[in-house]
Amino acid sequence: MNICHMPSPVDIWLLVFPGFVLLDATGPIQVFASANDEARDAGLPPPYRIHLIAQGGGAVMSSAGVAMIAAPLPRGGIPGSTLIVSGGGGADLPSTTDAAGCAVLRWVTRASILAARCCSVCTGAFVLARAGLLDDRRAVTHWQDAAALRSQHPLVRVQDDAIHVRDGKFHTSAGISAGMDLALSLVEEDLGRRAALAVARRMVLFLKRPGGQRQFSAELLAQSAAEGVAAQLTAWLRPRLHQMLDVDQMAAACALSVRTLHRRLRAEADITPAQLLAQLRMELACQLLERPGVTVKGVARRSGHGSEYNLRRAFVLRLGVLPGDYRKRFS
Repeated sequence: MNICHMPSPVDIWLLVFPGFVLLDATGPIQVFASANDEARDAGLPPPYRIHLIAQGGGAVMSSAGVAMIAAPLPRGGIPGSTLIVSGGGGADLPSTTDAAGCAVLRWVTRASILAARCCSVCTGAFVLARAGLLDDRRAVTHWQDAAALRSQHPLVRVQDDAIHVRDGKFHTSAGISAGMDLALSLVEEDLGRRAALAVARRMVLFLKRPGGQRQFSAELLAQSAAEGVAAQLTAWLRPRLHQMLDVDQMAAACALSVRTLHRRLRAEADITPAQLLAQLRMELACQLLERPGVTVKGVARRSGHGSEYNLRRAFVLRLGVLPGDYRKRFS
């Protein structure tokens, strides 16, 4: 039996708004629904009650052009429950510039006080941030929106590349499909690892993506412009990551001036040479940590971070976890 019996079901309240991203809502919903299916197959009552809610209720149109029927925001709050805020385009997110957006943000603030967990998927983190719930907390959003979240909400400690991050009862996740990773982690928290594995198998998902795994790889970046300077520089950097490198050396390797290298990388991939180097070093460090027998000190040296302190700092800043924690999860 993979699903344990819970004394009472957990209420999941999933908040959507016009223009929400469909998978931000349906992905987590299906994870919890699959946990209910597993429980029924084991002859147990379902562990979750799932509620789709929106300001005013009714049919809510997603960005995909498919509508979902939502209940109105509950007036009595959601004590002991889990709130999940879906994401959407920046112009569609509830904001302080209109009455409907203000009403949603006020409700989210009130609901968060007694909720057991307050979560977001993708740009739903902006909603939590606008409600003032992420100040002085670690949080993550889609990698394309991380800079905007940091700029608009400087008190939020934005993690650049984690799949999902927990800070107290606040859980934030990266882009779109990462909402399912977040939901699986909540199932594991509620029902145990065997239950989460059973749900992952039922949904043909990996369970091996808890917060800390990378959102976006330099390998994908290089492949997206195979003939460009990003791919050329990536190929030159890979065998030299353990060395002391600077932008002058990188520019010379590409037969470009430093200024031109910066301009072309920005145009191709919206990244700087230093950022590309840091990303490649982080990916190598992760690969080395996943191998048995390589010490953290050896990982730091071989990946070009130099010291264990620098490696720890890079991991916390980019992934929100320590190297040792990453190794426990992925080795």
